[in-house]
Parts: sequence; C-alpha cells; structure tokens
Amino acid sequence: MTPVTLPVTLPPLSLAARRTRVLGVVRRDFAALRRSPIRMFEILFWPTVELVLWGFVTLFLQAQRVPFVVAFLLGAVLLWQVLQKASNEISIAFLEDVWSRNLLNVQVSPLSSVEYLTGLVLFSLGKVAFAVAVMAGLAFGLYGFGLTSLGVGLVPFMAVLLVLGWSLGLVGIAAVLRFGENAQVIAWSLVFVVQPLAGIFYPISVLPEPLRAISWLLPASHVFEGMRAVMGGGAVPWDRLAWAGALNVVYLAGTVGLFAWALRYARRHGKLSRFGD
Repeated sequence: MTPVTLPVTLPPLSLAARRTRVLGVVRRDFAALRRSPIRMFEILFWPTVELVLWGFVTLFLQAQRVPFVVAFLLGAVLLWQVLQKASNEISIAFLEDVWSRNLLNVQVSPLSSVEYLTGLVLFSLGKVAFAVAVMAGLAFGLYGFGLTSLGVGLVPFMAVLLVLGWSLGLVGIAAVLRFGENAQVIAWSLVFVVQPLAGIFYPISVLPEPLRAISWLLPASHVFEGMRAVMGGGAVPWDRLAWAGALNVVYLAGTVGLFAWALRYARRHGKLSRFGD
C-alpha cells in the first residue's frame, strides 16, 4: 500500500494557510510573553491595584450605608478593564513590533494585514480573558462580589466593550502609521479619552447636556448604564445593547478603513522603512 504524502507547503490563499499564518502571530506573541516575566507582571499589576483601590473605596462607602455601592463600583472596575485592556493590548502588541524594529519584516512577509490584525486580536482576547478571570477571582475573594451577578447580560456587555476596545486600538495603530512613533501616546491613551464620557463610575445624567449627547454615541455608555440597571434589580436593556452593537459595527468598519488608509499612506511615502531603522 502506497503511503499518503502530504504537501510540504499549503496553497498560499487557502483557508489552512491563512489559519496557519494567523496562529503563527499568536504563537510568536505568546512565546515573547512566556519568556518575559515583566510582561506577565504588567498584565496583572495595574488592574489589581485599581481593583484593590476601588475595593477600599467601596468598603468605606458601604460603611456610610451608601446602597449598592460595592456592586456598582466593582462591576464598573471589572468591565472597564475589559475595555481598557482590549484597546491597549492590540495597540501595544503593534508597538512592540515598532520598538523591536520588526514591523518592516512583518510587512514583507507572506502575512497579510488582515491576518496580522486577526492574530493580534486573538492574542489580546486571551490576555483580556486571563486578566479579567484573575480580577474576578480577587473581587469575589476580597469583597464577595461575583461577576456572574450580571446574569445573561455579562456576555453581551463584554462583547460590546471588546469590539469597542479593538476599534480604539486600531485608531492608535493608524495614528502611528500615519504620523510615526511620536504618535504612539495616542495608541495607549486614547481609551482614557473615552473614560469620562462613558459613565463608568457614575450615571450619564450627571454630565453636562452637550457631553451627554456625545456620550450616548459611545457603545460603552450603554453598557455601563445597563450594568447599573441590572444590578439595581432591573432587566437586561436589550434595546440599549442592540443600539450599542450597531454603533460598534459602524465604528469597527470605520477604524478598519482608517487603518487600511494609514497603511497605504505609510507604504506610498516610505514610512515603513523608517520603523526598521
């Protein structure tokens, strides 16, 4: 019986080849993370500090008999970390290629831009899931707060924040491609521009009217308002989540287009070669 021989290479445009290249990005970033204790420490350190800090605040307010404060604030901290880390992890993964002068190598490899971004998104998803799981365990162990108290709304809440975070991360990447390394501050700080408008730790109603109108255009605002509604004993606001999901689709499509434009600009003007200097 003649043994079956497998092809040494896959057709470059086949699904198997694309999957292999995407997983190659994930394996590369995982190998870098595994060999760097500092990176692993950074994933957990700041979220843990923020959780402990707000936990102490909630204990103080609870002692003052402020109702629902533990659930509201700790739930907000945990969901905020989903948004922040989804944005920062994808943009910082890109910046690490810039800092290591590896971006030009990535661009001249068989890896397409879509495959590269998909790999960054998948790896960031794993890091976000790990960080949130650790924080949720700490919140339950230290303060008795269970993230599952959000019920069935937990999954769509997190999904909306993840997609918004990735959109913000793409804006930061596009800024670096267009304006160079001097714009890298945008890549990791853009999410903090959203923070005061998203009503994370307070209701949208406390904002001035002009800012309130802008806030309702942010998918995150609907998530955090919905979180407070659920923890206050109400039902999951599916209408708000549907509107947030529609906004996410528009923003993600726009940021993908922005990234594609910035990449074409960088290639046309020879900016990619400067990242390899």
